[in-house]
Amino acid sequence: MASRRGRSTRTASEVGAAGPRASARTANSVPTEPCESSAVPEAARPGARRGGPARTSGSRQEKSVPEPREKPQVRARTARAEDQAEGPPAPTEGIEPPAARGRPLPRAGSRRERDTRSAGEQGPQPEPAELADPARREATPGAWKLQMALEKVKLRSREISEAAEVVNRVVDHLLRRLQGRESEFKDVALLRTGSYYEHVKISAPNEFDVMFKLQVPRIQLDEYCNSGAHYFVKFKRIPGGNPLQQFFENEVLSASKMLSKFRKIIKEEVKNIKGVIVERKRRGSPAVTLLISEPKEISVDIILALESRGRWPSSTENGLPISQWLGRKVKKSLKQQPFYLVPKHAKEGGGFQGETWRLSFSHIEKDILKNHGQSKTCCETDGVKCCRKNCLKLMKYLLEQLKKKFGNRRELDKFCSYHVKTAFFHICTQFPQDDQWHPKDLELCFDNCVAYFLQCLKTEQLANYFIPGVNLFSRDLIDKLSKEFLSKQIEYERNNGFPVFW
Repeated sequence: MASRRGRSTRTASEVGAAGPRASARTANSVPTEPCESSAVPEAARPGARRGGPARTSGSRQEKSVPEPREKPQVRARTARAEDQAEGPPAPTEGIEPPAARGRPLPRAGSRRERDTRSAGEQGPQPEPAELADPARREATPGAWKLQMALEKVKLRSREISEAAEVVNRVVDHLLRRLQGRESEFKDVALLRTGSYYEHVKISAPNEFDVMFKLQVPRIQLDEYCNSGAHYFVKFKRIPGGNPLQQFFENEVLSASKMLSKFRKIIKEEVKNIKGVIVERKRRGSPAVTLLISEPKEISVDIILALESRGRWPSSTENGLPISQWLGRKVKKSLKQQPFYLVPKHAKEGGGFQGETWRLSFSHIEKDILKNHGQSKTCCETDGVKCCRKNCLKLMKYLLEQLKKKFGNRRELDKFCSYHVKTAFFHICTQFPQDDQWHPKDLELCFDNCVAYFLQCLKTEQLANYFIPGVNLFSRDLIDKLSKEFLSKQIEYERNNGFPVFW
């Protein structure tokens, strides 16, 4: 992540919500035990030699015995990604979430610049801190280890082809059957979303997400308890009547009623497909999950989504901060796309408000990851290359491996890849230039991602990228002890060359 010459070192306030200062750690360092403290370790100074652990003398705290490595256990599937990451609004007055507030100022000698309002107390503002900005182009020691990790999680062409063929056959069959039935869902269309279609899927092509979208005209959204993310859906007068009338509950389109009918139809159709069953409903999940057993076990989350072509809700007004990264024209174009509402209910007391729908921008996330560079040809065959997606894959792999290592620890249950992806988007906002993500700087770029995520855990602040008033790390969603546990484990991995990768 390089910056332009001739300007002084940036001030902390201009860095925005960056994580603690960091430089690339060597992947070959001697392992040490995890710290008891969950604070982010002191970072290397900008002028330190690239590749060595450039901490000041005595900066490490006394180490304790690491958590015992536990054998991974098979657990019941939990709601994945965005389903788990739903959060109440973050405090918005007098505090900013740890999203990037702007482009970092250049360093001297570098190349180029750069379900209600939160019920708990207002969280602390992330401490202004500086992330390392690569200024040289030589490969860092230890980067080869990260490349080896990327090779481990790389999907193989044959596996991809086989899995995609099976999934497409099942999904296309269901889509045709739904469109051929005289039902409220006969006008559904397919929208492929999720990590596989974003080309950031890791390890194995065994999980897919697809949306069956249904366009709904003339809707009115009433925000649920100032949540920013959850809404009641009402309809304005539709000449000739409303085909969804049977799902109304006091003039509100009931998400639970509509999902129940959708699930019933899918179950009926799946009976005619060999080797496919519908998984038991997960409480609070908007998905109908199919389990495909042949030739390999694959899960497919089918999500019903209402498509609205109206103006995005006001809660998104300050979201999608990509103007300095992808450009104002791209942002304007993306915000002219439809938005979606999925039957993910708002939490209410010890249960859920079954009539509520949640905003979804998974299609925009896919577009951003597909066209992730300032240059239109970034990462194309003949274009400039960057390491953005590789950093995201490594972050996902880190969380995945920690979940396997501590398979029976409840502290990690609430964390999911959507948290990692959201933090990654904020880092891309902070470092918008393509040459700030040079492939030779993979180790430093990845370390910056890790440092930022640690800062989010420490401050308990991770703003939804599209709805900045929603804090995904609110204590209402994830307790402080869980965040401290994950922070401690990530620090241990970071300080010791990520042994969990091997």
